[in-house]
Amino acid sequence: MLVADDNPVIGDALRALLETEPDIEVVAVAGNAGEAVELTELLSPEVAILDVRIPGGGGAWMAKEIRRRVPRTRLLAFSAHSDSRSIAQMASAGVTEYLVKGSPNTEIVAAIRRLCANSANGTE
Repeated sequence: MLVADDNPVIGDALRALLETEPDIEVVAVAGNAGEAVELTELLSPEVAILDVRIPGGGGAWMAKEIRRRVPRTRLLAFSAHSDSRSIAQMASAGVTEYLVKGSPNTEIVAAIRRLCANSANGTE
């Protein structure tokens, strides 16, 4: 699992939440889009959680680059923005789950598990 968010509080909170789950390991936290792409390429995590509005290229660019370079990594957008344009941009960039910041922790974990199950089944 890789977390990409320019707000260190969000990155740390997601890491802390996910590391309480015995079947989820956070391998890196990136603070900008370029770093997230590089770390994903280096570490090949099963899932990447991506902030939509992140410096260094933005969420859609980051998602497209990750899908191009590491197509097996599944993508989850995690954003304060729930407008249809942001959701559509991320979906067209290859994101298959989209959660709004403030979603219950159980929803975050469930979305990650869905992505992992889809990855194991070879589906999107």
